[in-house]
Amino acid sequence: MLIKKVFNVVFYFFSIIILGQVQVDTLSIKNKLQPVSSENIFETDDYFNWGPSIIKGDDDFYHLFYSRWPKKYQFSGWLTHSEIAHAVSKKASGPWQFKEVVLMGTRDKNWDAITAHNPKIKYFEGRYYLYYIATNYNLEKINEKKLIKLGKQKALNKERNILRSNMRTGVAISNSLNGPWVRQSKPIIEPSGPITTITVNPAIDQGKDGLYYLIVKGDKPNEKRFIRNQAIAIADSPIGNFKIQDKPVIDYLDTEDMSLWYDKKRDYYYGVFHAHTYLGLVSSSDGLNWQKAKEDVLMTKKIPLSDGTFIKPDRMERPYILIENENPKVLAFSVKKGDESFIVCRSIK
Repeated sequence: MLIKKVFNVVFYFFSIIILGQVQVDTLSIKNKLQPVSSENIFETDDYFNWGPSIIKGDDDFYHLFYSRWPKKYQFSGWLTHSEIAHAVSKKASGPWQFKEVVLMGTRDKNWDAITAHNPKIKYFEGRYYLYYIATNYNLEKINEKKLIKLGKQKALNKERNILRSNMRTGVAISNSLNGPWVRQSKPIIEPSGPITTITVNPAIDQGKDGLYYLIVKGDKPNEKRFIRNQAIAIADSPIGNFKIQDKPVIDYLDTEDMSLWYDKKRDYYYGVFHAHTYLGLVSSSDGLNWQKAKEDVLMTKKIPLSDGTFIKPDRMERPYILIENENPKVLAFSVKKGDESFIVCRSIK
């Protein structure tokens, strides 16, 4: 009887291996990250640069979509005066050349009246999708003088909190990376399940089943502390209807700024994020059940430069991994140091 049981167990695991049903996280990035030179840093004199998302166009140029807002409104002015800009480069890691502004707050009574921030650029079904976050002042018009004032207020300010609570994720669509971009009339997702208050900082990719997997951040329910959850939603179209799943992607620590991709080569889903003191990685075999990746810490807040020195940021956020030929090519992220903020693009060997 014992011999029969052992045989059955061995046969079961042998069958799984033969049928290719065992999926293993084999991604390795950490030791392949290259030092940074000046051409890998995208900084602008009069603007805070933030939130990179990169795609290669059919023109053989790389296209960077990012957030920027004038320094005169202070760093906290992202909530009121951020706009989404477009830069280009012959190389995926820079140097980048500003090209144009593509989205701004509409300054009317729409859901995206105020700000356009944290873009993700994707190519699905023959069109380009520019996901972004925006907000409004309870769907009322608000004058510029008041906006400037609110942009400089502390996070706990009651009126500024109206802007935060109304933050949602939307998308603009174009047949070309050069536009024109057509906005959708309403957000693509509302808070539910494991997140409340807001749906922001979208990360999206098409899974192996043809469905679209969207990760958004929101506040953690029934939590008195300031902690955010990451939720996963699924739809059969790049614009929805997205249904948030009950099980969160991350609810065991405070994280932000997820970027998601399905790795066809490894048949695995990955998400890169920041957790205040480091850039981390989670993984999933099915896009629904997530855990810490094999390399759960990609890099700490210490950026090696090609001359042997380091940048030690005050903030290091908004990570994004560019995939090319089914392999990670560049890790891009945002840095704030002192009164400057800029985008860094680290090549992956």
